[in-house]
Amino acid sequence: MFVQLWNLLMPMKKLNARISKQWAEIGFQGDDPKTDFRGMGILGLINLVYFSENYTNEAHQILSRSNHPKLGYSYAIVGINLTEMAYSLLKSEALKFHLYNFVPGTPTMEHFHQFYCYLVYEFDKFWFEEEPESIMYFNLYREKFHEKIKGLLMDCNVALTLKT
Repeated sequence: MFVQLWNLLMPMKKLNARISKQWAEIGFQGDDPKTDFRGMGILGLINLVYFSENYTNEAHQILSRSNHPKLGYSYAIVGINLTEMAYSLLKSEALKFHLYNFVPGTPTMEHFHQFYCYLVYEFDKFWFEEEPESIMYFNLYREKFHEKIKGLLMDCNVALTLKT
């Protein structure tokens, strides 16, 4: 799945090895991306691949924006953080309430992945609208975004779906 993620995000550039400094180009912290998944495990990787596969143009655009010289952020690390956010919203029942109101029939993992895609797209917009002084303020803005999403999830008139 790591190689699949690389190929989806960097189709014009060959990955030299699974353990490589190249991973930093898509927002991993070290030479071996598996070490960045401690908190979310395979679900974080599945979500990154899902977004890249189903919203390839948006993934390329957001990856490019994440490399902004002043407002840049680590694309993959933020994606893993957003998986954790989606999971915590599901566990806290805020997302469950939303899914049961907007999904016809029984919600599935597909709906969770779609919600994750919404978070990725909206977080990128939020980050650039907020113009944080530095990546060092990431946790502050992550929490602000989390609160915004929790508020939207409580509004039964708002469908949180990715519209591109």
